[in-house]
Amino acid sequence: MPASDATTRFSSRVENYVRYRPGYPHAILDLLHDKCGLTSDSYVADIGFGTGLFTRLLLENGSTVVGVEPNLEMRKAGETFLADFPRFRAVPGTAEDTTLPDHGVDLVTAAQAAHWFAHEKARREFQRILKPGGWVVLLWNERITDSTAFLIGYEKLLLQYGTDYAEIRHERTTDVISEFFSPSPYEERTFPMRQTFDLPALEGRVFSSSYTPQPGDPNFEPLKRDLGELFHRCQTDGNVAFEYWTRVFYGRVS
Repeated sequence: MPASDATTRFSSRVENYVRYRPGYPHAILDLLHDKCGLTSDSYVADIGFGTGLFTRLLLENGSTVVGVEPNLEMRKAGETFLADFPRFRAVPGTAEDTTLPDHGVDLVTAAQAAHWFAHEKARREFQRILKPGGWVVLLWNERITDSTAFLIGYEKLLLQYGTDYAEIRHERTTDVISEFFSPSPYEERTFPMRQTFDLPALEGRVFSSSYTPQPGDPNFEPLKRDLGELFHRCQTDGNVAFEYWTRVFYGRVS
């Protein structure tokens, strides 16, 4: 994915992203405490922090966090979302050029973002900004695609109407996690996650994704129509559910 496209493709989706994207299980904090030495004294660089969903979890832990985000609209939304946390600041930058000083952070995290990185350049940049012995944590909420009739039908709609869905699904990126950390070892933990939506919220969730057509695209209205039909076939008590595995990969890149 061209870096410029990766930087700008969410600009028109910020409002839906803020309202309808899933958060992250609180149990991740326990994992980072136990395995990566996260404490309230830790200084964390959250790369591609977007609107701040995972960043907030780190801040609620009491840690100091610098959020690195290249997209202006997303960064402003994140600053608003996290305005009550004095231990947070945001900077414009990328995974490959964070603008942060050498060897200053205890952990580097990237939630729902590392599939956009140029892996070799990002790895070198993380080595540069991490303190000796620091950790890298990459995590994704990966939507389950085949556990219910709704999720099977939803996946078919994305493959039919998505602008480049088949090419950029981040599940493919997790296949090269070992390459990113190599030759250092890494570990993985998985946590279940779930979201429920009524129809308006489902539409908001769908159109928060960078690979769905936007208003004016000839596929926008057909996708919205077919999504509504799928919702009405599959809803229970006026809701449908997205199910996820939150996959967390952590290791050192020294």
